[in-house]
Amino acid sequence: MVTVVIADRLGKGQNVAKGVEAAGGRAVVVPGMGADMRLGDVMQQENADLGISFCGSGGAGALTAATKYGYPERHGMRSIDEGVTAINDGKTVLGFGFMDQEDLGKRIVEAYMKKNG
Repeated sequence: MVTVVIADRLGKGQNVAKGVEAAGGRAVVVPGMGADMRLGDVMQQENADLGISFCGSGGAGALTAATKYGYPERHGMRSIDEGVTAINDGKTVLGFGFMDQEDLGKRIVEAYMKKNG
């Protein structure tokens, strides 16, 4: 089962989690304000396959996870298609602007499962 950690600067991410679960994945939503900055730590704790970070710039949490733990990341994304492309390019940490959308979680998990079997 694909485990996805979702970390939103404003403590959201529940809609993305619904999409992850609809696609057959396991979602872990990091609680609280500034959650994006703890993305890499929670990914390590949960032995996660993917991490999704949301903030205004779409980069802080993803860059922190990449710097601290070496996860391949792409940040600054503003669309679901950009996220699917990042998965296809081998990225495991995705940084988006605020996009708490169920379809985002669903399509990211589907792309990951298609790429990784």
